Amino acid sequence: MSDTWWRGAAIYQVYLRSFADGNGDGVGDLAGLRDRLPYLKDLGVNAVWLNPWYPSPMADGGYDVADYRDIEPVFGTLGEAERFIREAHDLGIKVIIDVVPNHSSTASAWFQEALRDRSKRDRFWFGDEPNDWRSIFGGPAWTQVEDGQWYLHLFDPGQPDFNWDSPEVHQEFHDVLRFWFDRGVDGIRIDSAALLVKSATAYEDLDGVHDIYRGWRQVADEYDDRILVGEVWLPDQERFARYLRPDELHTAFNFDFLSCPWEPAALRASIALTLSTHATVGAPPTWVLSNHDVARVVTRYGRTDTSWDHAARRDGAPADLDLGYRRARAAALLAMALPGGVYVYQGEELGLPEVDDIPDQLRQDPIWTRSGHTVPGRDGCRVPLPWSGDAPPFGFGPGAGEPWLPQPPEWKELTAEAQAGDPRSMFTLYRTALHLRRDRLGDGSLTWLDLGDHVLAFARDSGVVCVVNLGPDPVRLPPHSAILLASGPTCHDGLLPRDTAVWLEP
Repeated sequence: MSDTWWRGAAIYQVYLRSFADGNGDGVGDLAGLRDRLPYLKDLGVNAVWLNPWYPSPMADGGYDVADYRDIEPVFGTLGEAERFIREAHDLGIKVIIDVVPNHSSTASAWFQEALRDRSKRDRFWFGDEPNDWRSIFGGPAWTQVEDGQWYLHLFDPGQPDFNWDSPEVHQEFHDVLRFWFDRGVDGIRIDSAALLVKSATAYEDLDGVHDIYRGWRQVADEYDDRILVGEVWLPDQERFARYLRPDELHTAFNFDFLSCPWEPAALRASIALTLSTHATVGAPPTWVLSNHDVARVVTRYGRTDTSWDHAARRDGAPADLDLGYRRARAAALLAMALPGGVYVYQGEELGLPEVDDIPDQLRQDPIWTRSGHTVPGRDGCRVPLPWSGDAPPFGFGPGAGEPWLPQPPEWKELTAEAQAGDPRSMFTLYRTALHLRRDRLGDGSLTWLDLGDHVLAFARDSGVVCVVNLGPDPVRLPPHSAILLASGPTCHDGLLPRDTAVWLEP
C-alpha cells in the first residue's frame, strides 16, 4: 500500500474479548485473533483496529489502562502481540491500536503512587472540594480518597483523569506512542480525544487539546506511514474539522453519519456536510455504521426512531429485525461507496442484531451499575461472535466453554461458517463489496445525481454509480450497462425496491 493507504482504507474493528477465544477460557484473545487472520484477509479489509489490549482491572472493558506498555495476561503476552503485528503485515493487513489518554486506571503505578504521596498528584485531577460535574457513565464525577481529597473521573471511578497541565503526562504519552510504533503498529486510535484539557468550568473541545495533537503528530511523523485516528464526538462539524488540520490528526470517526436516521434528506445533509468540512482541511472522511459503544445497526434501523443518541440509548426498544436487516445491507453499500475510509465493526459483516435480553446478573458495562440498573448499556453489542456450529458457543473457542457473555441460540443461522457459502448472506455481501471497493472506490470525490427526493444517488471517480432508495415506492434506475452489486433483489423492469442499494456500471 502507498503511504496514503489510510485515506481510503477499509478498517475492521476487533473487540478482542469477543472476537475469538484461543485457549477455551471464554474470553477472546490474541491466539484466537491470530488464528482468524485468514478470515480477515478473505473478507477484504486493509487494516484492523483493536480496542485496548493492555493490563487492566476491566472496570470499563479495558479502557481503564494499568500499563500502556504491556498486554493484559487474559489476552496474551507482549511477544504474542508483536507476532500478531508481523503476521498481519505478512497478509497485507495494517494494525491500529487504541491509546487512552484522557484517563488511567486506579491500579496504575502512577495513581497508586499518588495515593501514597500527595506530591505526585499533579499527574491527575485531585482537589479538596469537588465541583458539580457528572460522570458520563452516570453519578458524580468525583470520588474521595482516604485522606479526604477527591479525584476526577469523567467515566468510571476506576478511571482517574490525567491532568494534561503536567509535562510528565505529555512525555509519558510521547514515549508510549514510540513504544508501539517501534513494534510496528501502523496507527493509533485516540479514545475520547476531545476531553483531555480541562478548565474550571469545561472539559470538552478546549483549544489547548490541539497543542497536544500537534505534539503527537510530530512523534508520528518521525516514522514512515503511521497515522493518528481521533474518537471525536462533536455536534459542530467545523470544530470537528479542526482536529484534522495538516499538523494534527490524520482522520477521525464520523459520528454525525453514524447517528443520522435512515431518512434521505438527513443522510444527504450529513454526507454533504461531512464532505465539505473535510475538504477544507484536506482530510479524508470516514464512514461508520456501528462500534462497541452503540446499538448494532440491524437493530437500530429496525426501530421506529432510527437515529442514535448516547443520552437516549433506547436499549430494548422494539425493532423489526427483518426491516433493520434490509436497511443495514443497503447502508453497508452506501457507506462503502462514499469517498474516504470505512470502518466495519466485528459482527456487522454477519448481520448480528443487538442482544437485549442479557441476564442482569451477567451485565458488565459500568453504565449498568452507574445508572442504578436503569440503563442496560453496551454489553448487547459486545456479545462474542458466532463462528460455526448449531449451538453456543458457536466455535468461539475450543470445547464447549461458556463465553463471557451468552450468545443467543438463534445465531446458528448467522455463523461465519453458515454464511460463507451463501450468495445471499450478509457476509457474502460484505466480502464482495470490500473486494470491489479496493479496485473501484475508496479515496476521491463524488458527483450527486438527482433521482428524486427519496433517493441518494452519486457517481464516483471510477464511474461506479451508487443508488439507494429510501422511499416507500420502487424507483427507476438510471441508464447503466450492468449491476455490479445489489443489497437485495431488484425488479426485472429496471426498478429499485425500497430500502435497497445498488452499485452500477455506467
